[in-house]
Amino acid sequence: MFDRRYYYLIKFQYLGYRFHGWQKQPDVKTIHLMIDRTLKYILGDIKFKTLGAGRTDAMVSANEAALELFIYNQPLEDFHSFLELFNHNLPQDIRALSIKEVDKSFNVIQDSKIKEYHYVFSEGQKNHPFCAPILSTIIDTLDVELMKQGAKLFEGTHNFKPYCYKATDKGEYVRTIDSCLIEENTLYTASFFPEKSYIFKVKGKGFMRNQIRLMFGCLIKLGRSEVTLDYIESSLKENSTEVMDYIAPASGLILHSINFE
Repeated sequence: MFDRRYYYLIKFQYLGYRFHGWQKQPDVKTIHLMIDRTLKYILGDIKFKTLGAGRTDAMVSANEAALELFIYNQPLEDFHSFLELFNHNLPQDIRALSIKEVDKSFNVIQDSKIKEYHYVFSEGQKNHPFCAPILSTIIDTLDVELMKQGAKLFEGTHNFKPYCYKATDKGEYVRTIDSCLIEENTLYTASFFPEKSYIFKVKGKGFMRNQIRLMFGCLIKLGRSEVTLDYIESSLKENSTEVMDYIAPASGLILHSINFE
């Protein structure tokens, strides 16, 4: 029997601190597992499949992520009621934001235009433990002004192979970053946050495994005076064979937004 398919784009957000990333894995809790488990419960016997717009690592959070929901034979009739029921049954650290119908030509992976990642951090002091899920504490004193200069070097089209975890000789490593900067954090706030913190903001179409964390790891080393601005420029050249050896902690990284327009 031919199955008729219906296609939906769902945006959602989550705190990744207690999850082992997006992708399903044996014997651990992941975002995809909890979402599919919840959908199975609320949809009952209705056949469905989900596809995420990308993967996040363990402990990485998302202010706005996306997935495509494929439902077979029986379309959703009431989006408002669906979202209410979905959120009522999801864990408290995952929330669905919106749902809209798309056509069969839509591809949640290929059709994303711009992703914006934020890495939230502070420097020079130990923070309140409650900061840990979304703010990375760099206890060393950092030259943040120098790091701001270093962040701008990543903008444009470069060879990002040194900033891909376990890169091989077969990947496509020439990528374009539309915007890359460090600014004072006024977006993520709480009474227990330090007086001053910062956001490393990166915008681009797509990123490789651990790319943002490797880039920020290099900027941390720059802030510690372990590398120079010239080193970063050299690492981005076409013939660079440099391998980054420091990955920034995962818990400060947030997928801030994903744009399909």
